[in-house]
Amino acid sequence: MAKHTRKHPLRRLAVLAALAAALVLFARWENTSLEVDRFDPAFSDLPAGFDGCRIVVLSDLHGAEFGEDNADLFETVAEQAPEYIFYLGDLEDKYRGPEPGFAETVAAGLSAIAPTYYVTGNHEWAIGDVPELKERLAAQGVTVLSNSFVTLERNGDTVVLAGIDDPNGYADQKPPETVAAEVYAACGDPFWMLLAHRNDHFETQYSLLGADLVLSGHGHGGIIRLPFTDGLLSTDRTLFPSYTAGLYEANGSALFVTRGLGNSGPSFRLFNRPEVAVVTLHRA
Repeated sequence: MAKHTRKHPLRRLAVLAALAAALVLFARWENTSLEVDRFDPAFSDLPAGFDGCRIVVLSDLHGAEFGEDNADLFETVAEQAPEYIFYLGDLEDKYRGPEPGFAETVAAGLSAIAPTYYVTGNHEWAIGDVPELKERLAAQGVTVLSNSFVTLERNGDTVVLAGIDDPNGYADQKPPETVAAEVYAACGDPFWMLLAHRNDHFETQYSLLGADLVLSGHGHGGIIRLPFTDGLLSTDRTLFPSYTAGLYEANGSALFVTRGLGNSGPSFRLFNRPEVAVVTLHRA
């Protein structure tokens, strides 16, 4: 007569509980532990004085904190010894609402490390009071690029840095094409970089402006990153988006997209840790 092995339901429940706890801990780690990624784009027309210029690129914090008052974020950024910090929008989240003093704390912490340049994202405009937010950031030492540009100097050479407000902004705001025309009218044919929040406008619009390098966020790395894809979901929930993380090229313009730092509303990241991106410019 065959023997029947006795089942152990409590043991199975314990195994399932352990697996569930491990998944919860992994998901938490995926969404709260910072990852430093390094990128090295090369340009034949980069002025020699900017060869080796190190920039930390951040975006899409969405009100998140890494350490108390973002102390861990500031420490991680400072460890990269950036010469400039570019922040590409969505500082806070429209679904959670702004926390009093949050924007000022982030602005002060970053600008204490290196000169910090900022452009708005779609969530700033969804929350509202953007002119007042810009004033608060500027009061903490951040340079707000609002459809405008500045020149940066390093080792005797200059480049142009332009920044545009998110399309969620005022209907009568200056379009990106006008900003580009003003860059050329004022500076001739410079090496110039464009800070623009929306990664999904690159191929159809931003790459046609003539900028040597566009830097964007907004894509959240495709939210869930799977092998052989550029992410599973766009921020508007279309499947398998492009231009979500890293370096790209189209229409003679290069693009860098950071995966960003936080999440919007109830969303989460998977195989897509919050990113502190270090972009080092090289002269080809």
